[in-house]
Amino acid sequence: MAFVVSGGQLQLTGPSPLSTYQSLPSSVAAPWEYAAIWRAQPQVRTVVSFLARNIAQLGLHTFRRVSDTDRERVTDHELVRMLAEPLPRLTTYRLVERLVSDLALYDQAYWVKVTVDGRRGLLPVPPTLIRPADGNWIAPDHFETAGGQEFGVDEVVYFHGYAPEDLRSGASPIDALRALLLEEQESTKQRAAMWRSGARMTGVLSRPIDAEPWSAEAKRRFQVMWRTFAQGGGGEGGTPILEDGMVYTPIAINPQQAQYIESRKLTREEVAAAYHIPPPLVGILDHATYSNITEQHKILYQDTLGPWLTMVQQEIHTQLLPDLPDNADVYVEFNIAEKMRGSFEEQAVAASTATGRPWMTVNEQRARFNLPQIDGGDSLITPMNVTEGGLASPRDTAPDPADAAPKARGLALVKSSRPSELGQFAAEQEAFARSMTRWTQAQADRLLTTAGAKADGVPNLLQMWAAGHEDRLAQLEALLSEHGYRLAQVGAWEVLGAWNPEAEGWSADVMLAWILAAAQTHAEQHEEAGRKAVAAVQEEGGDAWREQLTNATAAWVTASQIRAATAATELRSFGGHDAASASGLLKKIWVTGGKNPRPSHKAQNGEAVSLDDVFSNGLRWPGDGQGKTEELVNCNCTLDYARGD
Repeated sequence: MAFVVSGGQLQLTGPSPLSTYQSLPSSVAAPWEYAAIWRAQPQVRTVVSFLARNIAQLGLHTFRRVSDTDRERVTDHELVRMLAEPLPRLTTYRLVERLVSDLALYDQAYWVKVTVDGRRGLLPVPPTLIRPADGNWIAPDHFETAGGQEFGVDEVVYFHGYAPEDLRSGASPIDALRALLLEEQESTKQRAAMWRSGARMTGVLSRPIDAEPWSAEAKRRFQVMWRTFAQGGGGEGGTPILEDGMVYTPIAINPQQAQYIESRKLTREEVAAAYHIPPPLVGILDHATYSNITEQHKILYQDTLGPWLTMVQQEIHTQLLPDLPDNADVYVEFNIAEKMRGSFEEQAVAASTATGRPWMTVNEQRARFNLPQIDGGDSLITPMNVTEGGLASPRDTAPDPADAAPKARGLALVKSSRPSELGQFAAEQEAFARSMTRWTQAQADRLLTTAGAKADGVPNLLQMWAAGHEDRLAQLEALLSEHGYRLAQVGAWEVLGAWNPEAEGWSADVMLAWILAAAQTHAEQHEEAGRKAVAAVQEEGGDAWREQLTNATAAWVTASQIRAATAATELRSFGGHDAASASGLLKKIWVTGGKNPRPSHKAQNGEAVSLDDVFSNGLRWPGDGQGKTEELVNCNCTLDYARGD
C-alpha cells in the first residue's frame, strides 16, 4: 500500500530545532586536495582509472519492459540519443568515465540537464565547481556554481555516496586514505633527495681527536670537495676521499630499512581495499595464481563493479527518465553480457548442452578450414544417444554409476590408441616449419611480382597488401589448425603413453576449439608482422624500394620459421596439459631443454606447481601464448607430470 510522509514529519527525526544546511565554501586548493592527490599519487590514479575504464567501456543499453518475463531493446528513445551523445563530440564512454572518476574521488558527481540547439543534453560538471546549497539534511534547496549561477533540484542529476551526518552528500574514500598517502608522499620526497645527493643518505663526518687542527683554507677546500658529491655538485655517485682518518656515519634510515618497495605495494593494496578491488586486478600478483586470477575476473562485474552499476542505473531512472517523453516501463542497463561469457570452449559446451545437439553443421566447420563443402553437410547431426538414448545433450553418456570412472571434463569415457599416421614431435615440427616457410615465401613472391609489375615510382604497397588480407588469413588459419591438431595430439600421447595408455576419459576432439583459437591468434600476428614490414618500406620510399621490399619479405619468411617453432612448442605443451587433466594428474614439472636455455627457464628446471597454476615465469606451459614474448620464442622446454600424492 502506498503511503506519503510529509517533509515536516521527516524533519522531526533530525535535531530540534533543525537548522538550515549551508554548504561550506570550497577550501583553497592544497597539495592534498582530491584532484592534486589523483595527479600526484600513482596508486590512487591506478585504482580510480581501473574503476572508470572498466565501467565506461560497458556501454548503456535502453530497454522497455513488455511483461514480467519479456522486454525489448529500445533504439529510438530520447534517452538513447542523450546517452549516445550527451553533448556535441562527447561520447558515452567519456560521460561515464567522468562520472565514475568523480564518484571515486569526491563521492559526488553532477550532470546538468541542458538544451543545445533544441536538443536535450547532459553536461558533466566537476564537483569542485558546483555544490548543493540551502535546504536541510534531507535534500538541498538548489545547486549553485562557483560563478554564482543557480540550478533547481530538477535541473541536475546528482550522484553521491554515503555520509553519516545527512542524506545529501557522500564522503570521499580519499579522506580515510589521507594519512597513508601523505606518508607515501613524504617517503617519495626522501627518495628524491637521496638520489639528488648521489644516492647517499644523510650522515655525520667526524675527525679524530688527535688530528692536526684544520686551517681555514683546508676546511674550505674540503667543504668544496664534499659538496661536489652532493646535490648538483657534478660528482654525484662518485667516491669522496676523506682526510686525517675521518669517519662518515649515516644517521638516516637506509633504503633497505625503509622498505620502499614494500611500502609502495602496501599503499596500492590499501587504496585497492578502500575501493573493494581484489589486489591482482590492479597488478599486485604476490599471491596470484592462474586459477584465482581467472575467478576474480569472473566476479569483477558481479561483486566489485556490480554495486556501482546498480547505483548509476537507478539514479538515471529516478532523476533523468521522468523528464523525458514516453518513459513508461523504460529503463537502462549496463551491457555486461559480453564480459560475463565464458571462454570459447565453455561457450561451445554450454551451447551444445542447451540445444541438445551439435550447433554447427559439417560444412560450416569445413569452411573454417578453407575446405570445400560436401554433400549432406548442411544439416545438423543429431547423435543416436539423443534420439534413441533419451539423453538431453550429445555430451551426456549416462554410464552405469557402479562402473563410472572419474571424468575430468564431463566427456564420454573413451578408449583409443595413438593414430598410426602421427609422427614424433621432431618430424611433425619440421613438417610444420616447412609448410609455414613455403606458404610465407609464396605470399612474399606474389607481393614482389605484383609490385614489380607497376609503373615507375613506389606503388601503394599497403593497398596491395590489404587486397589479399582476407584470403591470406583464411589460408594461414587452415594451415595452422591442420598442423596444430597433429602437434597437440603428439603432446597428448606423450603423456597418455606414460599415464593413461588407453586414453580413458580423453578425446582429441575436445582440443579442437582451443587449437582453432590459437591458430587464429598466430595467423593474425603473422599477418600483422608482414603488414608492418611492408608499411616500413612504404614509409621509407625512395629509389631503392624494390631492394627494401625484398629484404623485408625475406625477414618475414625467416620470422615464419621462428613462429612455427614457438607455436609447435605451445601446441605440444597444451596437448600434454589437456591429457594430464583428463588423466587425473595434479602436478606439472618444468623440464628445461635446449642447448642454450634462457636464464629464467634454466633457473626453474624441476619447478613443480599444481596443474591449474602458473610457473614462476608466468607461463602455464612452455610456449604459452598468454605469456611475455621474451619467455616464448624458440623455447625448447617440456613438462613432466605427477599425480600429486
